[in-house]
Order: sequence, then structure tokens, then C-alpha cells
Amino acid sequence: MSWDRAVRVDAPTEQNNPRTKDIDLLPTLDILHVLNSEDRTVPVAVGRVLPDLAQAVDMAVAALHAGGRVHYVGAGTSGRLAVLDAAELIPTFNVPPDWIVAHQAGGAEAFQHAVENAEDDPDSGAAVIRENAGGRDFVLGLAASGRTPYVLGALAAAQDLGARTALVTSNPDVGEVPADVVIAVDTGPEPISGSTRMKAGTAQKLVLTSFSTAVMIRMGRTYSNLMVSMLATNAKLRGRTISILQEATDAPEEVCSAALTAAGGDLKTALVHLLTGVDIERAAAALALSEGHVRDALHTLGT
Repeated sequence: MSWDRAVRVDAPTEQNNPRTKDIDLLPTLDILHVLNSEDRTVPVAVGRVLPDLAQAVDMAVAALHAGGRVHYVGAGTSGRLAVLDAAELIPTFNVPPDWIVAHQAGGAEAFQHAVENAEDDPDSGAAVIRENAGGRDFVLGLAASGRTPYVLGALAAAQDLGARTALVTSNPDVGEVPADVVIAVDTGPEPISGSTRMKAGTAQKLVLTSFSTAVMIRMGRTYSNLMVSMLATNAKLRGRTISILQEATDAPEEVCSAALTAAGGDLKTALVHLLTGVDIERAAAALALSEGHVRDALHTLGT
């Protein structure tokens, strides 16, 4: 390790927090009260950037409609949160695994262990985008400081390819970056100075969850507030599938079970069948015509 190559990051997350000074002298319960007080500021900060987040959602939806993909790019905590969000979308919304792809600085090894200097390499970030993305895609970078070289390298490469880009950061003073929209959540100094796995990480988790959920809603992976695209991979989820179908149709459990069986387990097809009274084949055809949007299929069938 060479200390002459150290970089001093000038970002709010690196500043000292006067509200948590001498936190190490407090009793356990008081420590937790102080941390909880700091955490409660994060949703408010996220709320202030929703117009910017909405732009990112619309760009991602446009990319998917055009046959492109959404890429998350991050390092350290940011990258791990991105991997988590992308992985959970597959069972929750039954999305194709290549719709939303996460790229972590340092690769799979960095999921559990820090990889030395991985986040400091802009060329590595650029390479992963050039190898995996195209002009129809959308790239969302995550960097608490807004200055992580791996992430900025990826965003710059994405723009060179003609892809739309956005950056999620906790630095409102990030300045000019290669992003069409900057989602700057002002979370302020961390409770433990520089530990961006805390408030900045919480903000990124909230942003990612809202971003991907909104994208899934816009892509027709829900009906009302129900997970009608869910992949039932175990007994609990199969039970939830029946409950969702009952909630949406008010039909008895045995009727819902029979509809699911007839539809080969496809919840959307069973749902359209029960709501309209058309047969399974016609319900499936209407869904295919509407690209999986239940409400559009119902409209096509005159309901």
C-alpha cells in the first residue's frame, strides 16, 4: 500500500457529524437512539429528489421498451446494494435476468470482501460497460461521494455508446459528471465519519427499491398493487399466488386454484380469465397482445 497515492475526498459524507460526537461514551440504548435519529432524516432527503428519480425511471422504461437493458454500476456498499436489488427483481416480478444487470467493482469476489484498488480504476468501469451495454441501454451509477472512478468511467463509456445515464450520490456538490440526471440525496455527515454504509447506503437502498419498483409498475409487472408477475418457486409463494388471485377477483380459493391449474400456473392469465370470463386461451392471447399489461388486456377484451 502506497500512502503517497492517497486521495482526500471532499464530500459531505466525509465531514464530522457534531450530533454524534462522543457517541462512544453513551450507553447502548442511547447510542441506538442517536443512530435512529440520524436514520430518520434519510427518507426526507430522498423525498426531495423524487423529480430527478422520476426522470431516471422514465429513461429506464424507455430503454426496456426499446429492447435495451438497465445496468447498475457501483463499488463497495453501493455495488452490493445494486446486486441485491437486481437479484430480488427476478423472483418478485419474474423479470428476464438480463433486464436489470448489476456490475460491482472487483467482480464477484467483491460481494463479500474488499478488492484492493478496484473502485479506483475508471478503465475497468468503462470496460465492463463496453463489453455488456449498448446505445439502447440505461446505466445507473451509484457512488456516495459522486466521484468513484470505476463508476464515472462506466458512465462516461455509456454516454460514448449513446446510452442514457444517471448517477445516485449523497454529494449535492458533485459538479459536472457524465450523467443525464444526477440524483443527489443530501444525507449529510455520517454518524460515524465517512462510513457511507450508513445513511448514504440507506438512501441508496431506498432509491434503488423505489426506482426498480416504479420501473416494474410501468412495465406492467403489477396489477393495482398486487405482484401478479411473481414467480412461485416454493410452497409459501404458491400460497401467496392464490391469495393474490383471490384479492384481485373475490373468487373462492377453489376457483382460483382451478384457474391457476388451467393456466399452467400463470397468474396473469388466470387473473384475466376470472375477471373477464373468457377462456384461458383468449386470456393468454390478450396478454400477449398487451405485452403482459393486465389492464391493457382487460381493455382489449372490453372489460
